[in-house]
Amino acid sequence: MSTAELADRVAALMSAARRDLAELVGFRSVADPDQFPPEECERCAAWVTDAFLDVGLADVAAPVTPDGSKAVFGQRPGPPGAPTVLLYCHYDVQPPLGEDAWETPAFVLTERDDGRWYGRGAADCKGNLVAHLTALRALGDELAVGVKLIAEGSEEQGTGGLEALIEEDPALLAAEAIVVCDTGNFELGLPTLTTSLRGVANLVLTVTTLRGPLHSGVFGGPAPDALGALIQMLAGLRDEEGDVTVAALPEPLPWQGLDYPPERFRRDAGVLEGVQLTGTGTVAEMLWARPALTVLGIDAPPVSGSTMAVPAQARARISLRLPPGIGADDATRALRGQLESAAPWGAEVELELEGSADPFVGSTSGPAFAALAAALEEAYGRGHVTQGQGGSIPLCNTLQRTYPDAEIMLIGVEEPGCLIHAPNESVDPTEIERIALAEAIFLSRLLK
Repeated sequence: MSTAELADRVAALMSAARRDLAELVGFRSVADPDQFPPEECERCAAWVTDAFLDVGLADVAAPVTPDGSKAVFGQRPGPPGAPTVLLYCHYDVQPPLGEDAWETPAFVLTERDDGRWYGRGAADCKGNLVAHLTALRALGDELAVGVKLIAEGSEEQGTGGLEALIEEDPALLAAEAIVVCDTGNFELGLPTLTTSLRGVANLVLTVTTLRGPLHSGVFGGPAPDALGALIQMLAGLRDEEGDVTVAALPEPLPWQGLDYPPERFRRDAGVLEGVQLTGTGTVAEMLWARPALTVLGIDAPPVSGSTMAVPAQARARISLRLPPGIGADDATRALRGQLESAAPWGAEVELELEGSADPFVGSTSGPAFAALAAALEEAYGRGHVTQGQGGSIPLCNTLQRTYPDAEIMLIGVEEPGCLIHAPNESVDPTEIERIALAEAIFLSRLLK
């Protein structure tokens, strides 16, 4: 089938794609029972199961993974001797982060005047799921390869359900090529292959100095302030330029890929006028080739309701993003060691490892990579670029370790305007259409 014929088929399916996405966004599939009823994920998994059957997949099942979530799986064999391609996405989403911050309802797909479709998960990652379904509908029976499709149910929680399932049953997702649809383009309309991901080391730091809070007038001065100790320890993790100063971290690898102009980053990130970017490297280096430390949250007396008391205990959640070349175990040891040695006044320090993942480097050559790059260029009508991504997808490391000979590539409908994980998440429908077309082109060609 020609590219023009496939493009016509995909275009004709976009109204169905919108209906699919509207139904998917309507499920409040946050895989955290403390925030949303588990029935929401159950209902979404049932919808995905029906959709897999509708696009002609066989052996469709929704096994319960070791973390309690369901991973929906289906497959279709290719012609004799043809390779198999695994397509990945996830159907769980981030919580809305305050529905009052949304201009339209978080769980109602809404088209606004800018033409974008708004709703939680519209891009990350239900939009990618819809792109998979649209590509398979466009192809019908005209597949040159075998296809396996997996939709994870707990990716956003990082609880490792699918990773554990793969370790239990490696044959389930075995394939010669793996397309992870959970990233996106450097900018709207620019076809992009993501070739590296940062790893992560998350710690929760607790500092205790007193048996309990003390009146700041009676005891303040000599009484050691736990919040002050915490602030001092956190301040030592970065220098005045914003560079990470965890001394024992290995040297990262140099960045040799796509540039990211500072003015573009300021616009994409919404940096306020007059506020400087942090770090002494280029934006691309700081994002994709250097460690990045963020204090995600602090437990301390809130301003409203606080009393005139010396805090006895304070906590912080710290995230250290890791570029290729710095492993999670090394980073965790380095961060733990620096925090323990930096505690002032003999303060008691407790460090809890919340989670970690190694960085990932995907395929940059090979027949599948070349075929997918060419398919992206045909679908978008322009040359492709490669980029790193600052986020982490621990599953990719499991896939690489389990299937070392597979080519692993990352694409998707997400681009900076999507505001994934933030209020008012959206997707540009042209990205769903083009990614679906690129995937259809890719799957219609035999990978040699």
